[in-house]
Amino acid sequence: MTAFLESVLRAVEERELRVEARPAERPSSRRRSRTRMNEYVLGETLFRDTLVRERRRSDRFGTPLAVLVVDRSDRASEAGSWVPILRAVAASKRDIDATGWLEQDAVLGLLLPETSRKGALKAAQHLRRQIARRIGDSAAAVLSVRLYVQGIQPDRDGSVLPPVDLLLDAFVPEQRHPGRDAAKRALDVLGSLGLLAIFAPVMLFVLAVVKWTSPGPALYRQQRIGRRGEPFTMLKFRTMYVNAGHEVHHDYVTWFIKSSGKQPRTGHEVFKLENDARITRPGRFLRRASLDELPQFWNVLRGDMSLVGPRPPLPFEVEQYQPWHRRRVLEAKPGITGFWQVNGRSRTTFDEMVRMDLEYARTHSLWTDIKILAATPPAMLKGAC
Repeated sequence: MTAFLESVLRAVEERELRVEARPAERPSSRRRSRTRMNEYVLGETLFRDTLVRERRRSDRFGTPLAVLVVDRSDRASEAGSWVPILRAVAASKRDIDATGWLEQDAVLGLLLPETSRKGALKAAQHLRRQIARRIGDSAAAVLSVRLYVQGIQPDRDGSVLPPVDLLLDAFVPEQRHPGRDAAKRALDVLGSLGLLAIFAPVMLFVLAVVKWTSPGPALYRQQRIGRRGEPFTMLKFRTMYVNAGHEVHHDYVTWFIKSSGKQPRTGHEVFKLENDARITRPGRFLRRASLDELPQFWNVLRGDMSLVGPRPPLPFEVEQYQPWHRRRVLEAKPGITGFWQVNGRSRTTFDEMVRMDLEYARTHSLWTDIKILAATPPAMLKGAC
């Protein structure tokens, strides 16, 4: 009996040794292919961030951008079925291009920076051929391969390719800050009500002075561009003679916007036209002290504006903007005062003003607004002196 047990134990030990000595199992070829494919495919978050950055870079430097999208979101498929498509993308991309998921295992994107219209269309055709060669014409026919562009002009026949912004709207959700937005709106409502009450005597005095010193209405209504490019009617005290022409102002502002960054910085740039003969005598003081803007507290109360934000531009100004300039009217609600007003005070280049507005839109908080509001009265007094 003892001899039998010893023989059984020896057999078990020999079997364990054989198992331990066996080489480790190699991953299957399909698993190796999938691993290699995923080495250069960016995840959803990273690829979406890359897409946003390249979109802004295209605006800033005026370079064209194209994005190829392979969409299989409308049909169920395993992740492994993407392997031949990923190989086709790898065979089509350049070193500077980026591949990533807009939606994991459903929508794939190929980012093509600095690509012309002709190059983008050629890349799309090449990708379709590569996919058809690997999965067959019938399978490739049911795939959706779409092209989106930025900074690429329409063709001679007028045909327009869909913009990259459609991708951003569909796959890059707008960042929302409900708590911060609610606090900002509460500050706007309470602040505008309080300031309307405090400045009521001053506004009545200014109203009388404007009415008595020159013919015409005391209040001036002007169309401005608000957040998301939506127009609204902004109120001001009239500081110019009635029926004064606007050609001089249009020409000056157009020159100021287009010349920004193209001339040496002197430190004496002025956004507002100086020595303007169209302005009345009391209007000059009202503009220097920013008292002509007091009626805009009503715009804040209505929700058209905020106490703090970028200044709302005129429609003709927006027409002169470079693509990256337009973000100042897209990313923040316009305000009566702002970071630019308390720092630049109309003496800065237009590009610098836009950068200040964009920085505010990206980083503003309730505490930031309170600090800017506190710094506004000294800036007004300094401007009036």
